[in-house]
Amino acid sequence: MEANSQGSGYRLPEYPFRVPPEIAQGKQTRYSVVIVGGGLAGLALACDLANRGIRTVLLDDDNSVGVRGLASRGITYAQKSLEIFQRLGIYDRVKAKGVEWSHGKTLADQDVVYSFDLASASVSRQPPFINIQQFYVEWYLVDRIVELGLTDLRWSNKVIAVKHETDFVRLDVATPAGNYALEADWVLDASGVNSPIRDGLKLPVHAERGQDRWCISDIRFKLEAPLERWTWIEAPFNENRAVWQLPMGDGVWRLDYQMDANADAEAVSNEGVVRSRLRQQLGDDRAFELIWVGPYAYKTQLLENMRHERVFFLGDAAHVMSPFGGRGGNSGIQDAENLSWKLALVLTGQAPQDLLDSYQAERHPAAAHNIKTTSRTTRFLSPQSQAERVLRDAVISLAREHAFARPLVNTGRMSVAYRYAASPLTSNGGATVPNIPLIMPDATQGTLLDLFEEKNCFLAIWFCERGLTAKDATIIEQLRREEPLLKFVVYSSVGGASMTLGDRDAKLKQFFAVTGDCVCLIRPDMHLAAKLDSLTLHSIRRALKKALGKPI
Repeated sequence: MEANSQGSGYRLPEYPFRVPPEIAQGKQTRYSVVIVGGGLAGLALACDLANRGIRTVLLDDDNSVGVRGLASRGITYAQKSLEIFQRLGIYDRVKAKGVEWSHGKTLADQDVVYSFDLASASVSRQPPFINIQQFYVEWYLVDRIVELGLTDLRWSNKVIAVKHETDFVRLDVATPAGNYALEADWVLDASGVNSPIRDGLKLPVHAERGQDRWCISDIRFKLEAPLERWTWIEAPFNENRAVWQLPMGDGVWRLDYQMDANADAEAVSNEGVVRSRLRQQLGDDRAFELIWVGPYAYKTQLLENMRHERVFFLGDAAHVMSPFGGRGGNSGIQDAENLSWKLALVLTGQAPQDLLDSYQAERHPAAAHNIKTTSRTTRFLSPQSQAERVLRDAVISLAREHAFARPLVNTGRMSVAYRYAASPLTSNGGATVPNIPLIMPDATQGTLLDLFEEKNCFLAIWFCERGLTAKDATIIEQLRREEPLLKFVVYSSVGGASMTLGDRDAKLKQFFAVTGDCVCLIRPDMHLAAKLDSLTLHSIRRALKKALGKPI
C-alpha cells in the first residue's frame, strides 16, 4: 500500500502493538543488540544489520513512520545514501516514487548568481540526488525489515530509563500493556534530538540554537520548469528573504520561506498567511493544493563522544545540524552503515571489539564537518553582523557579473560522503568508492556493489597491467583460501585471469588514479581502506588487519 495525499497531509501505515514476551510470559531476556528509535537512522541500522544476518530488537515509542503532523521532513538523499539503499534492497522503490535531479540554481532577485550540475562528474549507477518525502524511505525500510525477518519490531515501546551494568545495559520500557525491563549487550540509540538515553546518562552535548526562523510549505501544483533545486537568497516575493524550492514525490513541491528572526511561529504558519505568501510567488491564476505547513528553527548539537561504554549514538541523537544540503538525514544513514558492518564482524567473532572504537574516530569528525559546513550556509543566508552582510552583498554583486565569485555564493553545499583520511583503520585511503558500472568476471553487466555478495567482505582489486604470473596466481589463491573476509578480483587489460573485471570507459581506473600495478582494498561500506603498490601476502594482510582494528 502507498501513502495517499489527503489534502492537509498523508495517510500513513499504522503498525500494531504486540505485548512483549517480558510482559506476556513474565521472563527476563538478554538480547545481543537493541536499537532505540524507529526513525530514518534507526530503521536503516536495523535493516543493515538484518541484511548482514544479525538479529536485533527495535523499540519505537510511536506506531507509524514519519512524525505526527505528517511533515515531509528530510527529502534529499545523496548518492552515497542511494547506494546504501541499493544494498539494503529499497532503492528501486525510492527511485520509482522520488524525483531524480542533479542541477541547482541560486538567484538574487531574478538573477542567477550560481548554478551547478553534478551529473557530468558522476560515475555511479545511482544519480547524484533523489528527492522523496522521508516517511516513504522509512516506510520502505520497515517493509524490507519485515521481509528479512531478523528484527523484532516493537511499536509503542518507549524507553524511560537506562542503566549500565557490569557487562550489559538495562532498559526500562513503557508500553500500553504496562512497563518492563530488558537487557542488552549493545544499545544503539537513534531516538532523535530529544534522546532519553543520552539525557538519562547526562552526557555532555555542545548545542547552539540559531536565530533563523523558517516556514515549510508542501504544495502540489504544476510547474513548467526543470526538476531542480532553486534557491533565492533575496526573493522579492518574500520580503527579500531567502526561499528554497525543491521537487519531491507525488508531484509535490517543498517551499521553505525564511521568516523574520522575531516571527511568531503560529502566525507565519497560519493557512491564510501561507496562501497569501504562495500567491505572491506563484501568481493569482495558478491552482495549487496545500499538503502540509509547519514552522521550524535551526539548532546545532554534537555529542562529545558518540559511544558511551556499551551504548552507541547515531543520527540526531548524536548530532543535529541545519538541513542545508541534505546533510542531516544522509549523515544518520551513513552513521548506521558505518556502525553496522563493524558490529556484525564483532558479533560473529571475525573482528575484535577494538574495531568499534573507530566509530567515534570516523563519524564524529564527519558530524563536526557537516555542522561547520551547514553553519556557514546559515550565516550566509542570515548575516550575524554588519560586516558579514557587507561581505555577502559584495559576493552577490560580483557573482552577477564575474564567474570567479560564483563559487563563493554559499547556499547549501550538497551532502557528500566524508573521507576517513585520518581513521585508525585507513592506510593511504578513506575516500568513498562510487558504485561504478562494470563488466563482471562472468561477462554480465553489473556494478562494483555487485561484488559485495558476501555482506561483510572486504574487496581487493588488483590493477595488473602486465598480466598474471604463476607467482601472482599462487598469492591470490592463498589469500582466497586463508582470508575468508577477503574477496579478490583482478583488473587487467591483458585479460585471461580468473575473476577479471571489465571497465569499458576506464572509470574505475580513473577513480583510483591508477598509473601502474597496485592493489586497492575496499571496506564493506565501500570506503577505501588502502592503496598498495605491490601484490604481496604481507602488505595485503597487514592492511586487512589494520582495517579490522587488529594490532599490526
